[in-house]
Amino acid sequence: MPVSLYHREYGTDGPAIVLLHGLFGSSANWGSIARELSGRYRVIVPDLRNHGQSPHVEDMGYPAMAGDVVALCERLALDRPVIVGHSMGGKVAMCLALAQADGVRGLGVVDIAPVAYEHDFSIVLDAFEAVDLQTLQRREQADQQMAAHLPDPRVRAFLLQNLVRDADGWHWRLNLAALRANMSQITGFDCSGTGPYNGPTRFIHGNDSDYLLPDHHPRIRRLFPAAGFCPVADAGHWVYAEQRAGFMHCLEGLLEAI
Repeated sequence: MPVSLYHREYGTDGPAIVLLHGLFGSSANWGSIARELSGRYRVIVPDLRNHGQSPHVEDMGYPAMAGDVVALCERLALDRPVIVGHSMGGKVAMCLALAQADGVRGLGVVDIAPVAYEHDFSIVLDAFEAVDLQTLQRREQADQQMAAHLPDPRVRAFLLQNLVRDADGWHWRLNLAALRANMSQITGFDCSGTGPYNGPTRFIHGNDSDYLLPDHHPRIRRLFPAAGFCPVADAGHWVYAEQRAGFMHCLEGLLEAI
């Protein structure tokens, strides 16, 4: 059963675009891109289940997550939106397009392929769980506690966006238990019995990333016959954050083709 996703909305006129974040992210990740697009498009940016301000549930399968987004589009009366997703959000976007081809105007997939990956993100989950929320006084303490597992301060800064404080104390917005229990589904791509999606499709990827490789192209072509590929120079997995102009050039190419 679909859950009701929290979402942010930018702009009110023009065709609809739905932007989907990646694992451990939230709708806030797309804020600056959404604002740039909002002059010409109605941009919808949800928190996916078990992330941000959306409900916590047990299932993290891609058909279920795609169903949440379909329900959101229906609730907002979006007319055949363009769906764009990064990483895990890209897999949600692909699953949605394969299952609801007639309801998707175009598809943008950012630095991910419709394949299973070997990453299990156990180190990241261990870093979250290393933070003692009961004794935590300052955000800087959480950063220090995570550092033993994650030495890169940029990664920790991204993850710490999920740490919030309210009247009951500190807590993570992520449903860490569900993410750990479902990690094989998240790193996999189980969308059987659907497709292909023949609409306009663009795979945007960082030249310095190993998430989307030439070996993935044959499977992509089978599922998305109209797929084009747009590499972004000097970008890794976080394409739109690392090389914003290059990312926007690729995205605009998709939007202009629709």
